[in-house]
Amino acid sequence: MGLIREPKNIDFTVLDKPWTEKELLELSEFIKLRKNQGKKRPTRTKKSTAKKVGQ
Repeated sequence: MGLIREPKNIDFTVLDKPWTEKELLELSEFIKLRKNQGKKRPTRTKKSTAKKVGQ
């Protein structure tokens, strides 16, 4: 990805709108959900390296 340069005599600005309480609660719930999903991943178990004898 390259660098985007502003044309001369033009400034790009972004208006920052404050979040509402409802939006903050939704974001918080989403983050909790994603964290819990990550913890539910099964852990890997070590495979036995012992060889079967007598077959």
